[in-house]
Amino acid sequence: MKKSLKKAASLFFIGCVATVFSFAQTASAEGEAEPAKTDVVKLTLDDAIKYALDNSRTLKSNDIDLEIKARASKYSWNVFLPTVQATGTMSRATEYSPSNYALYNNVLSPILNLPQASTDFADEEAHWSVVGGVSVGLNLSLAYIQQIRAAKADYELGKISWEQSNNETIVNIKKLFYGLLVQQENLKIQETTLENARQRYNQASTNFRNGAIPRIQMLQAQVNYENTKPDVEDAERAVAQQLDTFAFLIGLPVGTNLELEGSIEPVYIEANADDLLAKYKDESLDIRTMKKTIEKMKMQLSALNLSSYTPALSLNYAWQPAYLGDAFSFMGDIGKDDMWYDSGAFSVTLAWNLTNMLPFSSNRQSAADLRANIAKLELTMETLEENQKIQVRTAVDTLNAAKEQIDSMGRTVEVAQEAYDMSARSYRNGTMELLDLRDAESSLNQAKLGLLSKKMSYITALMDLETTLHTTLTK
Repeated sequence: MKKSLKKAASLFFIGCVATVFSFAQTASAEGEAEPAKTDVVKLTLDDAIKYALDNSRTLKSNDIDLEIKARASKYSWNVFLPTVQATGTMSRATEYSPSNYALYNNVLSPILNLPQASTDFADEEAHWSVVGGVSVGLNLSLAYIQQIRAAKADYELGKISWEQSNNETIVNIKKLFYGLLVQQENLKIQETTLENARQRYNQASTNFRNGAIPRIQMLQAQVNYENTKPDVEDAERAVAQQLDTFAFLIGLPVGTNLELEGSIEPVYIEANADDLLAKYKDESLDIRTMKKTIEKMKMQLSALNLSSYTPALSLNYAWQPAYLGDAFSFMGDIGKDDMWYDSGAFSVTLAWNLTNMLPFSSNRQSAADLRANIAKLELTMETLEENQKIQVRTAVDTLNAAKEQIDSMGRTVEVAQEAYDMSARSYRNGTMELLDLRDAESSLNQAKLGLLSKKMSYITALMDLETTLHTTLTK
């Protein structure tokens, strides 16, 4: 019996514990209001998924990434915005001229109550000038169109990645939830075994006191009971620890007294690998991600080629007003045409970087790298498509085999239960040894654990199949 319990623990470890540690990187413990640790929190599968989705740091980070891509896509047209710049300059030349004499004596000296300047200072005014400027420039290139399309494709790729991460979180939570149900069912089996051992020990003690059995039989029953208790205690601690870990992963405080509500009863489907591939092969998020990535890189390559082999058009207009009067009096002379001089120009420039067309230029080398990466991704796409076929066929085979085994092991459990019940009656009547009864009980436990394992295999295979095809196969 002890070996069967270890086998069950091993099955759970493979199917659940590995998933716990991988999922621990994508969930957090912040969010919902914390219930009192003494309260029992009844948790359904839907509740667990909601907690996880609300508290996953990875999903929150993905939300930010998607928002960035959405904003980049929404305003990708801003490459067509003109560049508008306004400037104002007051400068002093090193040449000496007589223009500042009047400014100082007529303006600054009366205001600041300073002595009049000598004629030697008169040339300072000529050093200063005031010039303004407004320029508008617009650059146009055919490459901009592909750049805008690439930004929108990147946003679509971000949406697929967000959906993929969201689905992975849901699948991980489902596997953990069902894994815990399996572990709890395993604990119930061990508790039943312990209770049976206790009852046998009590009966043996009574029979020994009545002189119906020798002391050795009573001691055998006692040893069996005492040996069973540590296994149950270890299983109880393991379940409690796993529930604490599960609470942490979905966002509940560690120590929350969880009670999972659910059953390990798979929903059966009729699955044919070829039919599923023909109907859903293009729905795979992995394949859609790869296709969208290739599409985006092709747009980037097209933009690079257009920038190399087509000229860019540049439209520019510049207006530059200059003040001709006293440098420090230009504000008062605004609107006086004789004090201002306007100069402006409009230009149209067609620019073409011929160096970028050379096959050994950095531009062409970047294009070659893009083409090589696109070729690599296309090979990866072929690998994904073939791998999808393998995954679907494997999952379908697992489903069909598990369904047959579930039916068979269900009948085995019924037979084992009947055999155990008969053995228990025989033992109580004194016509069967304790060792034979323990063998019947061990066979019953193995049958129950085997049935749970096959049900878990079916549920897991179905989730993997739905994830691979990105669809729901159950109603």
